Amino acid sequence: MPDNINDVTEAIIGAAICVHKELGPGLLESAYEACLDYELTERKLKFERQKSLPVIYRGVELDCGYRIDLLVENQVVVELKAVETLEPIHEAQMLSYLKLSKCKVGLLINFNVKVLKDGIHRFVNKFHEYQFSALSAVSAVFFLLSLFLSIFVF
Repeated sequence: MPDNINDVTEAIIGAAICVHKELGPGLLESAYEACLDYELTERKLKFERQKSLPVIYRGVELDCGYRIDLLVENQVVVELKAVETLEPIHEAQMLSYLKLSKCKVGLLINFNVKVLKDGIHRFVNKFHEYQFSALSAVSAVFFLLSLFLSIFVF
């Protein structure tokens, strides 16, 4: 099991490169998914395939049909494509999956390219919900106040 999220993404990308070298472009997404499943298993990575992703609405978990192609080590969302060109909707899908899953990193991998590095896109979820305690809010106010005073006081 890799130590950090960068090690996980590196292992996933390495596995995807092996699949692409073996199969090349032009197959269906499902073929690449099955082969990547095999490669991740060989690398002893924990993953879930076609993981259901519910929407939480007003505290109620609703199954809206969202499925993550692969969730690796409970940290990285992997969406696979085998399309001529990645479109903005593919990016929007990844960003939605990151938000709903609360994962920090996602890989969008399009296998329908000559060189796989041209088909790999890494996303970082910057929209994590942070809970601030009253103490941290007060600390932030004092920090900003001291910064303001240091700028305007000679």
